[in-house]
Amino acid sequence: MGWETIIKSRREWSTIPHLYDYGEVRATFSWEKSRRELDGLPDGGLNIAYEAVDRHAAGPLRDHLALRWIGKNGEVRDYTYGRLEELTNRFANVLQRLGVGKGDRVYVLAGRIPELYVTALGTFKNRSVFCPLFSAFGPEPIRARLAIGQAKVLVTTESLYQRKVAGLRASLPHLEQVLLVGDDHKPTHVPGTHDYHWLLAEAGDRFTIAPTDPEDMALLHFTSGTTGAPKGAVHVHQAVVAHHMTGKLALDLHKDDVFWCTADPGWVTGTSYGIIAPLTNGVTSIVDEGDFDAERWYRILQEQQVSVWYTAPTAIRMMMKAGLEPIRKYDLRSLRFLASVGEPLNPEAVVWGQQAFGQPFHDNWWQTETGGIMIANYAAMDIRPGSMGRPLPGIDAAIVKRTEAGGVEEVAEVGVQGELALRPGWPSMFRAYWNEPERYQKCFVGGFYLTGDLAKKDKDGYFWFVGRTDDVIKTSGHLVGPFEVESILIEHKAVAEAGVIGKPDPVAMEVVKAFVSLKDGYEPSHELQRELLGFARARLGAVVAPKEIEFLPSLPRTRSGKIMRRLLKARELGLPEGDTSTLESA
Repeated sequence: MGWETIIKSRREWSTIPHLYDYGEVRATFSWEKSRRELDGLPDGGLNIAYEAVDRHAAGPLRDHLALRWIGKNGEVRDYTYGRLEELTNRFANVLQRLGVGKGDRVYVLAGRIPELYVTALGTFKNRSVFCPLFSAFGPEPIRARLAIGQAKVLVTTESLYQRKVAGLRASLPHLEQVLLVGDDHKPTHVPGTHDYHWLLAEAGDRFTIAPTDPEDMALLHFTSGTTGAPKGAVHVHQAVVAHHMTGKLALDLHKDDVFWCTADPGWVTGTSYGIIAPLTNGVTSIVDEGDFDAERWYRILQEQQVSVWYTAPTAIRMMMKAGLEPIRKYDLRSLRFLASVGEPLNPEAVVWGQQAFGQPFHDNWWQTETGGIMIANYAAMDIRPGSMGRPLPGIDAAIVKRTEAGGVEEVAEVGVQGELALRPGWPSMFRAYWNEPERYQKCFVGGFYLTGDLAKKDKDGYFWFVGRTDDVIKTSGHLVGPFEVESILIEHKAVAEAGVIGKPDPVAMEVVKAFVSLKDGYEPSHELQRELLGFARARLGAVVAPKEIEFLPSLPRTRSGKIMRRLLKARELGLPEGDTSTLESA
């Protein structure tokens, strides 16, 4: 099979895809019509938790399995839509009892435990603002985010509180309430905190959601820039329309699916598609508390009969590194759709999915700021490995160039790279950077939201990621996208991961330098270094291929899986490393 295009045949469909005809669906699509697929509150308005839980609990899905939680030790807990309604009602009542109201920020610092999901949905019901934090953050990034958003409530575990939060309380005057989930489900008695489960048990199981304006704030997601403090992207209840429809069209969720999103809810993917989208679509979600382990994942896929799987390129590459042999021990025929997000998926990884699981991985693109998937490879659409895919119905994407006058103009030519831009107006578009209006306004120029990503578009409307605006390498008058070089290097049998930067050069302005980590069984050597340089030069040409290759045991990545090229560059040049709060090993 070539890598030019993977042809999707109708004979392969076990379920007719929702987006079976891209052109037809796109031509007739409207967000207003999509809004009518949701119920809305009985007295008007729109609330994420009502659409995700209560409307199902009031109908034939009440006893349908909503969440199946798998603990690190193998414990399994099941939550039907009816049970979720009761628990989230209780948590909403807890918030009211504690004096937490509309717009107050409720943070969660926890791994993938059931209480996180109950807290998120109960917070939406109370019209408070859900703010997830990644549990592996250190004390300083936790403090910064709690302080920026003026957290009123923090839900966390006893061990995380004692290790990372207790010493911060004096510096967080807005943090009034801390609710602790006891380790090993035991009651907690930590001074200055409440026992989460005791409060839940004391609360009533009935709750009426107050009128919720679709523009009421619902979510605050933090994202790090290359400089400065973390940015808080504000999302509203209206976002649920996009969560629902992108789950349906981009991930092809059907009512009988068993869906597994491996992302942590501390990141936007784990909230939009680990909590909201599968629930609004009425499917069963798998939640695994454990960390990545290839064989554990294969066992879960088999035992839970997962049909739709949404994961990250880093995990895919780690599975590739382990080879095909471990997969052969499992029956994974239930899988019918595989998707990936977090960073561009290399062509080799797309095709490897076909070899390993009988299905290619479908890459898609979006950002914390967009709130939901914007560009994707769809179940019924031919895949061009390495491409982001084509825009969702309702999304107007373009390639633009900045003008000298400070505006932008669309690039009409096919294959010419520029900045990826979106026409505002989709429901999950962020409404602000928390308390940073000027920073927010700078994102919008000439009627577009400028994503900061460089891309190009082919003649058939497929978009191709090139790099971040501050990642692209200019060498001898040529622009080189790091992703393109990384993709080729990863094709070499010895390479597990690659990160590419531009290194200053007095003649060429910059030369391409690559950092690679090797697969098990390979050791760094001058011979392998020369082999890789020749391999890349043969595939990419002299201008694009790296001039230098350096071996590293592992590459610095964010906890969401993105290789931190800026950190590689800072270390290479001896520059300040900037914000490393999202670094995997920080």
